[in-house]
Amino acid sequence: MGKKILITGCSNGFGFDAAKYLAQGGHTVYATMRGLEGKNKSAAAELRDFAKSGGLKLEVLELDVTSDESVKKAAAQAPTVDVLINNAGVGYGGPVEAFSIPEFQAQMDVNVTGTLRVAKAVLPGMRSQRSGLIIQVSSIAGRLATPGFGIYYCSKWALEGLSEAMRYELGPLGIDVVLVEPGPFSTGFFANVVQGENQELNAEYSHVGEFNEGFGQNVQSAFEDENAPTDPMDIVKAFEKLIDTPAGQRPLRTIVGLDFGMQKLNDATEPIRKAVLAELGIEALDGVSRS
Repeated sequence: MGKKILITGCSNGFGFDAAKYLAQGGHTVYATMRGLEGKNKSAAAELRDFAKSGGLKLEVLELDVTSDESVKKAAAQAPTVDVLINNAGVGYGGPVEAFSIPEFQAQMDVNVTGTLRVAKAVLPGMRSQRSGLIIQVSSIAGRLATPGFGIYYCSKWALEGLSEAMRYELGPLGIDVVLVEPGPFSTGFFANVVQGENQELNAEYSHVGEFNEGFGQNVQSAFEDENAPTDPMDIVKAFEKLIDTPAGQRPLRTIVGLDFGMQKLNDATEPIRKAVLAELGIEALDGVSRS
């Protein structure tokens, strides 16, 4: 049976692909993005044409995750949704010192506060029907840190903590919260990285630039390797698998793609996480009850 799915950040990348794929799978999809009549006009038109040609239930809505009013307006146009995929995000790259406080706040507003804005808009409906699924698109950057992306890492670590707490709060209400942690994918993310306003500081942090240059070359080599797990559709299919998995059986974290060893970290810490919950007497809050 098809679900009603709201996806943020559908102008490109995972969101764009997921909107098309999940609509083809028989779901009703609300593909949201900002700038429908501006920078993303062509992407919106392509999704609408795709829906029309295939007779699909795919509606494109204006939604800017940094605007309370925009989120409220979009939510009013989408009836109670069964699944929210919080996919919209942006990356700020460079030495932490190079960023102004407003730039730091802008990074957090999209990647953390934005997810909360949209979740708060759909949660009343999910609570009313006592069911729902929120998929938070994090990153392996939410589980590690390297030089040069400090405030981006900060946003993803914050998203991880927010999402894990929400899982324990919403599970008893019939709502699952899960994290998908992509590795690097050829989605245009790196081409759109926002640099800090104080570029003069880069000379002081040459070691950061050297690391990121080498890392970027390694990632680009992986993109060119047809055997490497860098197909963006792997993320879309991970969304689908989580949607199709029965409530109460969905894992908290799902890594997809190049993981740089982070899967081992998740595997090692998951028993510890569960043991801590048991020690606190709240293990029953870990996701929707299977009873």
